[in-house]
Amino acid sequence: MTETLPPCPACASAFTYQVDALLICPECGHEWSAEAAAAGAETGEALVRDAVGNVLVDGDTVTVIKDLKVKGSSLVVKVGTKVRGIRLVDGDHDIDCKIPGIGQMGLKSQFVKKVSE
Repeated sequence: MTETLPPCPACASAFTYQVDALLICPECGHEWSAEAAAAGAETGEALVRDAVGNVLVDGDTVTVIKDLKVKGSSLVVKVGTKVRGIRLVDGDHDIDCKIPGIGQMGLKSQFVKKVSE
């Protein structure tokens, strides 16, 4: 096998394998397409995906899929809260946004779902 597969984007494991068009990580179970991995490598950017696998871009509208406690406060971001005009950033919390009634904050993409408009 002369071809080397990219490491898992979720856990950085080097033990990925390919099944048809998908790349699979045996350690965390993450699945992604080889085309998406190649596109991310060409542009130098990692794709940010929501909880169900949709690719997010700047300006998208998302909804929160789980109650989220705001750290250092008694506020809670409720399920179904719609957030408009997100901005993608690097880091642990990969979405910067302004949540109605709470203000500016960072969210993790695993707790949001893209809204089709």
